[in-house]
Amino acid sequence: MLENALAALDSLFDPMRLAALLAGMMVGMVFGMLPGLGGVAAVSILLPFVYYMDDYSGLAMLLGAISVVYTSDTITSVLLGAPGSPASAPTAIEGHALAKKGQAARALGVGFLASMVGGLVGAAILFVAIPVAGPIVLLLSTPELFMFALVGLFFASSMIGKDLAKGLAAACLGMLLGVVGPAQAAADFRFTFGQVYLLDGFSLTIVALGLFGVAEVIGMLAAGGGISHKRMEVARWGEGFRDFWANKFLVLRSSVIGVFGGFVPAVGASASTWVAYGHAIRSTPDRSRFGKGEIRGVAASEGANNATVISDLVPTLLFSVPGGPAAAIFLGALFSFGYYPGPRMITQNPDLMFLIVWSVALTSILGAAVCFGLAPFLARLTRIPFAIIAAPLVLVMVIGAYQSTSTMGDIFMLITLGALGWLMKHGGWPRAPALVGFVLSGPMEQYFWLTNQIHGWSWLTRPGVLIIGSVIIIPLVMHGWRWVRARGVRSPADAVRPTDEEAEADDPADKGIALLLAVVASTAFGYALWEMSTFNPSSRLMPALAVFPGLPLALWLLWRGIREYDRGSGTGETGILLTLAAYVGAVWAIGFSVPTVALLGWMLIVRARMRIWTALIYGGTVFLLIRLLFELLRGDAPVGALLPLN
Repeated sequence: MLENALAALDSLFDPMRLAALLAGMMVGMVFGMLPGLGGVAAVSILLPFVYYMDDYSGLAMLLGAISVVYTSDTITSVLLGAPGSPASAPTAIEGHALAKKGQAARALGVGFLASMVGGLVGAAILFVAIPVAGPIVLLLSTPELFMFALVGLFFASSMIGKDLAKGLAAACLGMLLGVVGPAQAAADFRFTFGQVYLLDGFSLTIVALGLFGVAEVIGMLAAGGGISHKRMEVARWGEGFRDFWANKFLVLRSSVIGVFGGFVPAVGASASTWVAYGHAIRSTPDRSRFGKGEIRGVAASEGANNATVISDLVPTLLFSVPGGPAAAIFLGALFSFGYYPGPRMITQNPDLMFLIVWSVALTSILGAAVCFGLAPFLARLTRIPFAIIAAPLVLVMVIGAYQSTSTMGDIFMLITLGALGWLMKHGGWPRAPALVGFVLSGPMEQYFWLTNQIHGWSWLTRPGVLIIGSVIIIPLVMHGWRWVRARGVRSPADAVRPTDEEAEADDPADKGIALLLAVVASTAFGYALWEMSTFNPSSRLMPALAVFPGLPLALWLLWRGIREYDRGSGTGETGILLTLAAYVGAVWAIGFSVPTVALLGWMLIVRARMRIWTALIYGGTVFLLIRLLFELLRGDAPVGALLPLN
């Protein structure tokens, strides 16, 4: 084991691989500081580029981004009061309250150090898990591996958001997207609508960028204005170091809580962070300061979320069950490089496992150091309009999508899935289960088909399957029991419809968009049920696993949406979505350059309200860098179908 660990460390310090790791770390830090983007958007942006590298360099780049997102989002949470990611909500509550008292350096110092410790604890646990994991994983066969994937999908659906039906329906929708294209077990092409573009299925890059990146950029562009309304000063780190040392054991306990949260597939950092925050409250004699600026809240939440994001890789590497959306994208990259988590990776690729450990440990330390250096400078730039950042960001996402097949279909699919992600965001459907379902559809189909070929349906009675399946059945039974009891307590009138205040508190989704999304999902599942009747029996297995639960869930949500429909609060983001759709249509018609110049002008002059000459200089620089990026990727920009420009 030590020999493999040292060999992996030597491989990591190859100049190109180290440069890739540091580049990924810087991208992860940037996206961590952008509210609402975080690790998923960071690894989605990097995913197209990793395939131009060797496997170790590409994976190191992704790991560099994953490892520091929850370190750098501390800056946004403390200085702006807006969580850089959902898992940083406790940090935003306590840290921003401290910043408004003039104690931003104190909160940031504790946050950076706790994040570093959390990352190191997660890496240490991963290091220990490697040598003992082999014998455990070798005891598992395809039925157990399939059930582990199913458990991960269930946890992603049930733990993210309050509405179990929406979470499960989103997971089924993700699986349906994952089965588009060639079947693994028979000569069938599924749900291609006669389009050559869909013969290979959807690209993971496009699905991740569309569901998360495009949808979040639309929201932040619609918000308009600056990221913050006032400037904050950051200086004098000594008090933060003293607070960290005083709460070092709380940080360690919170890191352990985060590690266990990562071990449970798809629970993710959001849940474990709130558990750690609750532990900090319970273990503090004077609880009156929580919510008003308590440093122990920052220490607990930052220690937990970094540990979780690293330990998420344990179920990902051992059982092909991604611990979260970013881990799901990392899993897809492993598959693309020819690595298959489980027995094969542990027995045949131990160097790669240790490369992951060293990458995480190194970036956890370097990320905290860089954040200490950047925080004072970034505090002076918090009034920058987001449209200035969004201008190059949207174009980079377009390039990232276009690299999949270098056809206009990539860009059309990016905006289509972006619209779906936008609908899910405003309709109250969690997007993470959809991404996890998409990634898991491939290995789940392989395990499901092999299981039925080898065992028939007798595999359902295997002890391991029953034990793993109980992880799904028991929570479902408990959820149903609580629902029945809750309806029994209310009066019949209350049971039919909650009060307006309860509905707004429990479901902040736009009712109109939720109803529209239920119509779309019901139509998609209904069409899939009709078309899969023409497939070979082996090709129906995975679509059936998505459609048979997905269609009843979508119809239930449709009926519920009709019953609860009102005009809703509406959203001002529709115009931005239509503008991006018009941009894609213009790129198809007349090529890349002219629509891109127009898009930059709209973002910088109209949305960011820059002066014309400043917008010309900045926009011109961005445009030249984007053209240079096409050259570096050895690709050509899209050429117009009606007017052959590029």
